[in-house]
Amino acid sequence: MAFDTADKSQADHATTGNIAADRLKSIVERIERLEEERKALGSDIKDIYAEAKSAGFDVKVLRQLIRLRKQEPADVEEQETLLDVYKRALGMG
Repeated sequence: MAFDTADKSQADHATTGNIAADRLKSIVERIERLEEERKALGSDIKDIYAEAKSAGFDVKVLRQLIRLRKQEPADVEEQETLLDVYKRALGMG
């Protein structure tokens, strides 16, 4: 009787292990696919910045604009106010 219980336990463990392995493989493959997409998107963004530069735009300023557009307007206003205060304190504005 103990032999049958041990065989069943091993069979259950093997099945559970296979299910976990299949799930793990699926997760890893999805992450890998998204990493490839991210890499492709990064390349596309780099190309757009190169296009902007060739059109005469300042890429550094464009990056600042993109960063600012992601922020809340009140936060941007606060940062700009502080920047003005600091610039005046240093005699820059």
